[in-house]
Parts: sequence; C-alpha cells; structure tokens
Amino acid sequence: MIGRRDGPLMRSGTTAQSLRKSRIAIAIAIGIFLGCVFAFFFPRGFFIFNPHFHSRQLSNSIAQVESTSCESSDRLNMLKAEFAAASEKNTELKTQVKELTEKLKWAEQGKDHAQKQVAVLGEQHKAGPFGTVKSLRTNPTVIPDESVNPRLAKVLEKVAVQREVIVALANSNVKGMLEVWFNSIKKVGIPNYLVVALDDEIVNFCESNDVPVYKRDPDEGIDSIGKTGGNHAVSGLKFHILREFLLLGYGVLLSDVDIVYLQNPFHFLYRDSDVESMTDGHNNITAYGYDDVFDDPAMGWARYAHTMRIWVYNSGFFYLRPTIPSIELLDRVANRLSHEKAWDQAVFNEELFFPSHSGYNGLHASRRTMDFYLFMNSKVLFKTVRKNANLSKLKPVIVHVNYHPDKLPRMKAVVEFYVNGKRDALKPFPDGSDW
Repeated sequence: MIGRRDGPLMRSGTTAQSLRKSRIAIAIAIGIFLGCVFAFFFPRGFFIFNPHFHSRQLSNSIAQVESTSCESSDRLNMLKAEFAAASEKNTELKTQVKELTEKLKWAEQGKDHAQKQVAVLGEQHKAGPFGTVKSLRTNPTVIPDESVNPRLAKVLEKVAVQREVIVALANSNVKGMLEVWFNSIKKVGIPNYLVVALDDEIVNFCESNDVPVYKRDPDEGIDSIGKTGGNHAVSGLKFHILREFLLLGYGVLLSDVDIVYLQNPFHFLYRDSDVESMTDGHNNITAYGYDDVFDDPAMGWARYAHTMRIWVYNSGFFYLRPTIPSIELLDRVANRLSHEKAWDQAVFNEELFFPSHSGYNGLHASRRTMDFYLFMNSKVLFKTVRKNANLSKLKPVIVHVNYHPDKLPRMKAVVEFYVNGKRDALKPFPDGSDW
C-alpha cells in the first residue's frame, strides 16, 4: 500500500486558516479590553446630556420664532392696510361703475325711445323734392290693458266693431232725448254703440228697449254727479269715464244724447289724427280757421294785428283714437274740471289748441275738424241748410242740436225732415232760441 503523504501546499493552507482565526480572536479581545476601559473612565456614557446647553438652544429657537412672529405680524398688518386700501379703491370703482351704468341705462333708454319713434315713423328718409314732403300725424295706439276694467272689457268684446264704439252717458234727466238718440241709431243699423248708465232707471230703460248698456262700479264722487247733474255736469264727467275705454285699446266716438244719427259715422272717419271733432263753426272760415285782423288805431303804422282764429270744437261729439296724446287730453281736462269752475268745452279746446310757452307745456295731439255739413250743428241746419234748396237735399251723417235749448222737439223735427221726408218739419222753429 502506498501511504498518504501531505505536501507543502496542504501544510501552508492549514497554517493560513490558523493565523486568520488567531487575528479574529485578538480583535475580539481588544474590543472587550477597550470596552472595559471606556466603562471604567466614562461610567455615564460617552455623549453626556447638558441641560444648560439645551436650554440655551431652546431659548434661541424661541427667540427666532418670536422674531419670525413679529415679522409675520408686521407683514400681516401691512397686508391688512393694503387690503383696506384696495377695498376702498374697489368701492370707488364700484361707485364709478354704478354711475356709468346709470348713464348707459339712460342713454340706452333714449336710444330705445328714438328707435321706437323711428319704428313708428318708418325708416329714415331724405327729404324729397319741393312740394312732395309730407309728415305723418298718426300716433301709435296703446297696448290694451284689460286689467283696468275686466267687466267693461267683456262688454266691449261683444259690442264693438273693429275695436270702435259709440259711447253716450245718460241719466234719467235725459230719457226722452236718449230714446230719440238710440232709435235713430237703430234705424241706420249701427251695431256698435253703448250707453253708460248713470242711474238704475236708465239701466232698466235700456234693457227694456234692447239697447246695450253698461253701469259702472259704484264711485261716490262720480255717482253723485251722474245721478243728479244736468247736461254740463254729465258732460264733464265723460272725461273721467272715457279713459278706461282708451286704456282697453278701443277707439271711442263720444256722443251726447241730443244728436240724431242719419248715417253710420264710422264710414266717414279719417282716423289719421288723435282727435276728430265736429265744430261749432257754421261756414268754411269759422269751421276751419281764418286770419282775423285786429285794429288798434293808437299804434299808427302798426295798427293792424293779424290773428288766427277758429271756432271751438264741440265736446259733445268727437272721436278719440286710443293713443297716449288722447289719454293725456282726457287727463288734463278731467284734472282741470276737478279744480276749476269751468265749462268743459272751453277747457277741452284750450288743452287742444294752446301752444307750449313759458311755464306751460302744450298738448302734442294731432287733430282734424269734421266736415260741418256732414257732422252738422243745429246753427248750420236752422240758419243755413233748411233755407237753401240745394243744401237741404244733402243728407248729413248726424245733426247735433247743440245751439238750442228746446232740444227734444227739434230732434223729433230732424227725424221727420230727414227720415220721414216731411219737408216742412223744420219751419216752425226760429233760427235761434227765444231767450
């Protein structure tokens, strides 16, 4: 057998491993030794806690915080001051914006008003050649407001034709004339008429004769006038009552009851003005206007002064379109009659014709005078027409017995003359009255 033999390499490896183990053991021994030494010399540990050192460090930290807090407070106060200044400036800007907004609003309203006027008048145009320029006189109608008087609105829906109606006010004092009035309307065949009854007796009278009638809701002031007042008192009352008709959007032909109807007046209206009225004039110049020369000899060279004159419109027969100027006219007349002792016809004409001047703004209402032969007053009939063979053949639309106090017999005579053909029916009456 060959025996085992360790070579030099094997022996050197073993020696190296033994040496490595010895080094580890020596390192551990040194560590233990050093631990014992430190434990002996530093029994409380190597890192000793120093309260004074930490106290100073804490104080310094607090001081820094307080310093930072003071700086923050100053900064905060500065920011508050800046915010207050900004708020004040913002308030000023808001005020300025509000003022500018108001100015803009007024400007827009003015622009809107101008645009509405342009819309009413149509598109803007250049003026045409000489003699061809014509202005418009027709104001726009108001927007109907049925909330003003729902009950009257329902009545008018049944009675009116093309939103137009004849309206008469009556109390029991004028029952005889009222009967002639509505019988003449029925004879002509006019469907759109309405009696505004001022007392219960007239309500019953109209209902028994199949006449459209309307009685207003109780109104103490108006009722007292309507029930007991004479012709002039009732005539003044109509300006209060007609307002509701216009606000409801209806054209109104106001009629006193001392009128005989011979034709349908709606066929003869022009409707190009706010007001169309019959005249108290009796010929062309008095009815339609003329130059009246006033003589003042004391003025020498300037003794002759020219004046424009026209006889008044009759406040007992006129047509109103439902426009703002028409409503303003009613308001003006009603207001003056409630504060003045005045004749309603005089006030009616003053408000229609007086121009604007210092301290007074005139009414901007367009007006038309009705043909005095078609819409005839009793002066024209009894002084002129009945005596003229040609004129007496003409058939007027209405005859208004406004110039004479003996109204009822003259109304009946008008019916006899024009309706029943009695040519001598008007002869018994004088031109004027006996007093």
